[in-house]
Amino acid sequence: MHFDKISKIKGELKLPGDKSISHRAVIFSSIAQGKSVITNLSNGEDVKSTINCFEQLGVDIKNDAGRLIVEGKGLNSLSQPKAPLDSGNSGTTARLISGILIHQKFRTTLIGDDSLSLRPMKRIITPLNLMGGKIEASGNLTLPLKFSTSENLVPINYELPIASAQIKSAVLLSGLHLNSDTTVVENIPSRNHTEAMLGLPIKTDNSKKIITINSSFTPQVKEYFIPSDISTAAFFIVLTLLSKNSELLIKNVTLNHTRTGILEVLRIMGGSIETVALHDAYGEPYGDILIKSSRLQNIKIDKNIVPNIIDEIPILAVAGAFADGGSLTEHAAELRAKETDRIKAICYNLTQAGLRVDEFEDGFKFSGKLKNKKFGLKSFGDHRIAMSGAVLSMLNNSGGEVEDFECVNISNPQFLKQLKNIIRS
Repeated sequence: MHFDKISKIKGELKLPGDKSISHRAVIFSSIAQGKSVITNLSNGEDVKSTINCFEQLGVDIKNDAGRLIVEGKGLNSLSQPKAPLDSGNSGTTARLISGILIHQKFRTTLIGDDSLSLRPMKRIITPLNLMGGKIEASGNLTLPLKFSTSENLVPINYELPIASAQIKSAVLLSGLHLNSDTTVVENIPSRNHTEAMLGLPIKTDNSKKIITINSSFTPQVKEYFIPSDISTAAFFIVLTLLSKNSELLIKNVTLNHTRTGILEVLRIMGGSIETVALHDAYGEPYGDILIKSSRLQNIKIDKNIVPNIIDEIPILAVAGAFADGGSLTEHAAELRAKETDRIKAICYNLTQAGLRVDEFEDGFKFSGKLKNKKFGLKSFGDHRIAMSGAVLSMLNNSGGEVEDFECVNISNPQFLKQLKNIIRS
């Protein structure tokens, strides 16, 4: 798809709900007993995969005038699916639902698309097996996963080997089925939506975070409002910052402290980003953010914030390409285990744009200026790489092409329409 150079950004955006929070709202509503209502749910394909899986497990889910109505079956009343559960491209769906499937009194198989079937699943298989789960994986410890019935599941005390909200949530969702305490110890903070939305008790021991769960925290029926996705907003934030004479207000964006690293980094780089309203829903803060054109300066990013910004590194690389000074990204090896190898994808596209790029195992560095001629970029089937390529192209004097752009449907199928509403001549 071709993108022309834009003149400026003006206006206001209301974006679909946060993908991470949407997944969890659907999961918690499905295992609550009774009717829950979800508004402003993410309309991306990943969340649809979670909905489809729980429908296959017997949960009645309907869309009513933009509201999702979920008739939850209760924690232990899911039904055996007639076919394998399909996670599509969604790693969140596959990993979180695994913590629930090991407790079911039936066998089931979990599959995904070609991309998801290459992503590592050992990271959840290990702790779930320690709890007594019976999971059979491929030879490479990837999808498909086959779950057998387990009679003697036990709580565990599990220290996360890496910063991962998905591993943490898989263990917590498993622990939710047990009367005694399961604890998860986190050394480096990751997204905290699961523990925040369930209201779990948290202790700190030096720099470690200790999260406790048992069956007393089983979700209750609720009305959920899903704040807008800050990871989706990031593309519009960077586009506005780097476009002259531009100003954009984005409404009701999640401001969870484990997700706002992108705002912190861009502000330190010199970005004008102001929070102009604050609200709270079931422990999830959100508000409006106002962005204005800015001159950016590349900075050294603290390694401790990298897990907080891991999904935003592709668009931060675009910001770095237009900021003063060279850019260095380190401690981000987890990018290689996403929908594609994002380190390789970022390096390829920046090289196509004319920058001098060095690739490392855990990151990359680049310097130089864009060639300012039309260039061709690849999405590699990854929605965040595709949208980052679109922003890069719209800031380039001669525009650019992004191959296989339709993969944006994974998280934000309305991306082009949203752009149209805020681009001004």
